Amino acid sequence: MKATKFDIAEYLDDDEMIQEYLNTVLEDGEPNDIIVAFGHVARAIGMTKLAEKTGMSRPSLYKALQEDSKPQFETILKLLRAMGGSLKVDNIRLS
Repeated sequence: MKATKFDIAEYLDDDEMIQEYLNTVLEDGEPNDIIVAFGHVARAIGMTKLAEKTGMSRPSLYKALQEDSKPQFETILKLLRAMGGSLKVDNIRLS
């Protein structure tokens, strides 16, 4: 019996699952984990669809979202907005 490689993108099949996944990684993950998570979500949604919405090419998206890449903040923001998401800051406490 041949084992298949686990691909989380196959399980990110609805908006709620994607939102929960990204929020968990954003809360608990390291910067590289967050980039990889965006890559998983991008594959789940469809690179072609996101490329069209962001105005980026598919190869550029793949390159920006591969492990150990260092995409510009603008790229992540474009992706987040193309996914229908936004950034929000809650509960800042200076002391």
